[in-house]
Amino acid sequence: MSKDDRPDSPVVPKPRLNRLRFVAILFAVLLLGFVSFVFGMFISVASDLPSLARFSQLKDAKSSILLDDLGHQLGVVSQQNRVIVTPSQIPPVVKQAVISIEDKRFQTNSGIDLRGIVRAFIQDLRHKGTVQGASTIEQQFIKNALQAQGHRTIFEKLREAALAYQLSHKWSKEKIITAYLNTIYFGNGAYGIESAAQTYFGHDVNHLGCGTPNHQLCVEQLQPWEAALLAGIIQSPAAYDPVRNPSAAQARRNLVLREMFQQSYLTRMVYEESLKQALPAPGEILAPHEQTVEGVDVGYFTSWVQQQVIERYGASRAFDGGLQIKTTLDLELQRAAEQAINGYLAYSGGPTVTTK
Repeated sequence: MSKDDRPDSPVVPKPRLNRLRFVAILFAVLLLGFVSFVFGMFISVASDLPSLARFSQLKDAKSSILLDDLGHQLGVVSQQNRVIVTPSQIPPVVKQAVISIEDKRFQTNSGIDLRGIVRAFIQDLRHKGTVQGASTIEQQFIKNALQAQGHRTIFEKLREAALAYQLSHKWSKEKIITAYLNTIYFGNGAYGIESAAQTYFGHDVNHLGCGTPNHQLCVEQLQPWEAALLAGIIQSPAAYDPVRNPSAAQARRNLVLREMFQQSYLTRMVYEESLKQALPAPGEILAPHEQTVEGVDVGYFTSWVQQQVIERYGASRAFDGGLQIKTTLDLELQRAAEQAINGYLAYSGGPTVTTK
């Protein structure tokens, strides 16, 4: 029998092609399921948006209490100095400083930064935990509004991203940046941009009287280097505190100025002049509510404790979470020590200063 007379052999499908087809179908199904899940989440979280509008009113806020070692109350972690300002009262240079360092694509994104989310996801997988935080101003505002902490699951971050997307389509960018600046913490007891301007620059000779009746708000008088300092503090009020960490604060401020210059918010002349400006002196930075308890000056101590609590638990929870914070201070021993010192100084006629 010749080769031409032989019956045709059936073609057997190649196993490799079957496997590739199966993998392709499985991938398409999983992708469709993921897209459906994300879309459903984006739609379902729309009901949370009204609570964001009420966030700045703090209706359910409950002050946290500071206690001494024996349970005696030292004071409260409060935000009584908080001042709400309108979009027109915040100068463009302040908004530009914050945008340049916190979210340079703020004006063009849709509330979420896909590159930032991918970067955060990769970092989380590398470290086997949640490392990267919110990347856009919308997400940071929502994180504060929900009183979310640093260690959040991927699903919680997805929910925040969905809310940020919805928020960017419901609110104008001007309303978002204003709400953000009115609700974030700037360290040293300053909650909101006007309180921060008063705390860090209200006692400077160039701004005396600002924030008081018949005077401009302090935020309206901020210069580029001052706006850059405040913008730099946002990421970590303790690490970039100009009172306790002036070198780190200045380096951070200069980084913000460089970002502003590179993003064309500042001319070269203004940028170079701003770099030469000194930070406010520690004596000019006054926390808005130093406290005294029954004749004992505990203001510096409570301010320090408050800063640590805010750094660990976040400003929203520290101010409004109703925490009870037990400290190492013994109020009775402190009172006895101060009375002994005051008695000795009164008996000896007090300290004397001799000049030549």
